[in-house]
Amino acid sequence: MSTKKHLLFELGSEELPPKTLLKLSNALLNNIIQGLNAAELTFTASKAYATPRRLAVFIENLETKQPDKTVEKRGPALQAAFAPDGTPSKAALGFAVSCGTSFDNLERLLTDKGEWLSFTQSVKGLATENLIPDIIRSSIATLPIAKRMRWGSFTTEFVRPVHWAVLLYGNEVIKTEILGLETGASTQGHRFHAPQKIVLNKPEDYADMLYQQGHVIADLEQRKKLIREAAQNAAAAVNGLAHIEEDLLEEIAALNEWPVPITGTFDPRFLALPPEVLITTMQTNQKYFPVKNADGGLLANFITFSNIESTNPKSIQQGNERVVTPRLSDAEFFWNQDRKKTLADRVESLSSVVFQENLGTVYAKTKRVQNLAKFIAGHLNADIELAERAALLAKTDLMTEMVGEFGNLQGLMGRYYALADNEPKEVAQALEEQYFPKQSGSPTAESATGQVLAIAEKIDTLVGIFAVGLIPTGDKDPYALRRAALGILRTIIENKLDINIIELTEFASAQIAGVPTQSMGTIDQSATADRVIEFIFDRLKGYCLDHGYTADEFDAVIAVTPAEPLDFMQRLQAVKAFRQLPEAESLAAANKRIRNILKKSDTKPSDHVGALQEPQENQLLQAALQSEADIKPLLAQRDYQSTLNRLAGLRNDVDAFFDNVMVMTDDLDLRANRLALLNLLSEQFLTCADISKLQS
Repeated sequence: MSTKKHLLFELGSEELPPKTLLKLSNALLNNIIQGLNAAELTFTASKAYATPRRLAVFIENLETKQPDKTVEKRGPALQAAFAPDGTPSKAALGFAVSCGTSFDNLERLLTDKGEWLSFTQSVKGLATENLIPDIIRSSIATLPIAKRMRWGSFTTEFVRPVHWAVLLYGNEVIKTEILGLETGASTQGHRFHAPQKIVLNKPEDYADMLYQQGHVIADLEQRKKLIREAAQNAAAAVNGLAHIEEDLLEEIAALNEWPVPITGTFDPRFLALPPEVLITTMQTNQKYFPVKNADGGLLANFITFSNIESTNPKSIQQGNERVVTPRLSDAEFFWNQDRKKTLADRVESLSSVVFQENLGTVYAKTKRVQNLAKFIAGHLNADIELAERAALLAKTDLMTEMVGEFGNLQGLMGRYYALADNEPKEVAQALEEQYFPKQSGSPTAESATGQVLAIAEKIDTLVGIFAVGLIPTGDKDPYALRRAALGILRTIIENKLDINIIELTEFASAQIAGVPTQSMGTIDQSATADRVIEFIFDRLKGYCLDHGYTADEFDAVIAVTPAEPLDFMQRLQAVKAFRQLPEAESLAAANKRIRNILKKSDTKPSDHVGALQEPQENQLLQAALQSEADIKPLLAQRDYQSTLNRLAGLRNDVDAFFDNVMVMTDDLDLRANRLALLNLLSEQFLTCADISKLQS
């Protein structure tokens, strides 16, 4: 008799939210797996299925019962187990009762910490079919559903009303109640192609029976693959390539149980609009895949998917073409209306838009960003006039009809409108690049003015929001401050910009210092700057760890507080290379020893190294003076790797010193000179990093 069976759970419902279908499916699978693991029920494989009308989980070769096990319980210590007259104490008797046995059946457990009463018993594993219902119910209860709903007279809650529940274990139904429904073996097929019930005989037949009898492709990933291939084939038929973005592909797969491609067209006059406008209109409003030619330009075609195999697909095509035309006409209207007014003419209207209640309007933010752009451009020898112009126009596209309709085109439309206004090309480019990088791994601003504006905009937001006390906590970050901080760092580091982040933050803080807020009184400039700087360097640590550096390498560099992120990374690279040297471990240990001696000594080192006695310390002094001269030009060039390589040459002299010289001698003058020598060495290493932080 097999001790393993397959398990299938399916929950059928009204159409589930397409944008969260995959999240719900994965969460249900993970919750059930966690429940099985907690119950010590083993299995060989698992799979989730998800369509607009169902969530399902298949578990392969699930054990039919929990394993039997031996449980040892420890009771009171032996000295507390008996009363003075030798009879069992209340604690001992209570322990026996809690174990369901008598005192005479208790054992003694001897450990290195003493002797205890104990009881060992065998516990029979429960049958899997008795455990599954609660595991399923618990898994559903903890799904990440933002807003649950009730329906009819039911008191149960779910994201959508549910209509059937399948719970098969092997060839048998586990009879229970899930969300007010009695479980069975009957599923349902496609709402139109196969509305009749489909009786499942065994879990492993689930996907095949739904496909063959139900006109349903149960596997979401399989539907995504089919949709991708069908879209490309449909586009190829009109000599094009389907423009497929993963988020939309997933959403279309979540909207269709039986996806059928439909190719449509629209009036070519709309191709005069910016292509991103057409793409956004088709993707956001209509869930269409746009079609491009081989050169990347748009064709007057789209690919949509129907959830039904129509006998008259032409009518579906025509219906979609009728619907998309007014959408594109609206976009055309916005484009034409917006260009009747320049971006410069819209600057004053920013005074009517509140950025944040304590920080004023978007216009006030614009003026702060303009000052910051001038400050940053001056430090980078960038074009100050272009930077100030870009900052002035940066948020004006917010006041256009197009961005009002399609918020995701913010910045991009600023570029198009700026070019239409005959603004300098670099200013136009910067209006789009101010939002770069848009997400993890995406590119940073390419133009010099774009880099200046991206940094200025983000540092103003960071400082302002920190100043009014809206610091991110946990996973709550409504102003995307973590992303802003990382964007600043990536823009600086990846474009090799020499920017002092401390000076920049203090300048930004000074602009809002003294501003009265509704809830916090007057903004504290110094405290704000300190918090923001700490926050930025916390993000820098994450960035460094993601790029293969270790925590102790980061700690070694942060200990000397470099103010420029680019300089920080150059030091970090040098430390990483240094620790590969054979001298690294010994010198790191010696530096740690030096730092401890200097820290704990109550004798002040001499201002300069005076007379020494031992040949080893005199040799070290000469070597240290020579290395000091050698590294000076290297440091001027920020050649930290060569600096540390040169300092590595001190290893033998340092080792000889500690092997033969007692620093804390009773001769106070000599002690002060030796401490001065150690201080000279310590300061040389600290020109790059505190290598004493490196772990062996």
